[in-house]
Amino acid sequence: MNWKIGFLNSLLIFSFKVHAQEQKQPPAKHEFTAQQCVEYASKNNDQVKNAMLDVQVQEQVNRNITGLAYPQLNANFGTTYFPNVAVQSFPNFIAAGTYGVLAAEGVKNGNGQTIVPPSDFGNIQAQFGTKWNATGGVSLSQLLFDGQVFVGLQARETAIDFSKKNVEITEENIKANIYKVYFQLVVSKTQVSQLDANIERVQKQMHDAGELFKNGFAEKIDVDRASVQLANLQTEKNKVLNTIGNGYLGLKFLMGMPVEDELVLTEDITEDRIKKGLLTDTAFQYKDRKEYQYLELGRKLNEYNIKRYKLSALPTASLSAGYNKNALRDQFNIFQKGDWFTSSNIGLSINVPIFKGFANDANIKKAQLELKQRENQIENLKLSIDNDITVATNDFRTAIATLDYQKKNMELAEQVYNQAKKKYEIGTGSTLDITNAQAELRIAESNYTSALYDAIIAKVDYVKAIGKL
Repeated sequence: MNWKIGFLNSLLIFSFKVHAQEQKQPPAKHEFTAQQCVEYASKNNDQVKNAMLDVQVQEQVNRNITGLAYPQLNANFGTTYFPNVAVQSFPNFIAAGTYGVLAAEGVKNGNGQTIVPPSDFGNIQAQFGTKWNATGGVSLSQLLFDGQVFVGLQARETAIDFSKKNVEITEENIKANIYKVYFQLVVSKTQVSQLDANIERVQKQMHDAGELFKNGFAEKIDVDRASVQLANLQTEKNKVLNTIGNGYLGLKFLMGMPVEDELVLTEDITEDRIKKGLLTDTAFQYKDRKEYQYLELGRKLNEYNIKRYKLSALPTASLSAGYNKNALRDQFNIFQKGDWFTSSNIGLSINVPIFKGFANDANIKKAQLELKQRENQIENLKLSIDNDITVATNDFRTAIATLDYQKKNMELAEQVYNQAKKKYEIGTGSTLDITNAQAELRIAESNYTSALYDAIIAKVDYVKAIGKL
């Protein structure tokens, strides 16, 4: 029996492990260009998805506004039970009528006197109604005129455009960040290649110094100096690789990509590509910027808001109709034998606002002030755009000039290193000369890489500033 229980337990554990392996999907591999990263983000980034949900929310708001203009049809059924039917008290009209007839006919009482009606006949108490009442029917209403509803109908398309423009702004901001991170990671490949080349040079230098030391043609300090330089380069490479790894994580986060997925960047960046179209987009208009379009749509919505409050001072009109069946029973046999009495109605309602305690006037003035705020925001955005373009243009020009300068400086440092290397190899130069040349070349390469980073960021900022991203 014990071996059976053990076998069953083992089978259950094995089944659980197999099921878990089937549920866990292997990490996906993505080979993306920068544009493909942007397209992936537009579908998976949470900020973009929430902005798109805002569009859907606005669509439902529009449906709600549209529904107010449609006929409203309702059905109702209800029953009421009265354990104690209400007692009604009313003047005794029966006695009054009887005495009135007797007096009019001159009837005499038993004493031979003409009957005279008393001054007070008192009240009669009686129950009117049944213990069970049931009502079923339908009602129809149609709004004929309501200024606020009609303005809401007019504003529907603008409200949708307003929400969609917010999606575009969100996508553009994420797009700019993705471009910056993507191409910085691409440039990092150049940085790693430079470090590998320097490590290879120093390794050869250390090997040569070691051989010379063995043969008595060099000092031990020459080997140690190369060893220290090699350790520094390897440490720097590890730091760069760690930074690159974190950069990939940041890019995946921007894209909304799972961390465990593999991302391969397939696009390259060159100086010619960075300089392409350099400062040629001169025909700029404010409306090219999505933020400006967004505020313009907001201003239009503010104008609709003012119009809505103004039209709320006009009368509203609606048409209504109803058809009902009523059943009156002393027992709960509503759906058995018995009559159902019909009632119906058609009505026209006109509501004329006369005085609302100045609330509507306050709403109008509030909406007008909000419109003024929006106009101020637009004017401030114009100043901000002018500043963005000026700063981005200056930064871009400076970045390109710096890039060209650092490239020439790097080429010159490489020439100096090659000359120092040749002198060292023929015995006319020292290890200190080649070490210094190596350090200067590394600094020049690092400066060039930084200039390339700055040029990429400046290019993205410039294109975004002129609304061409």
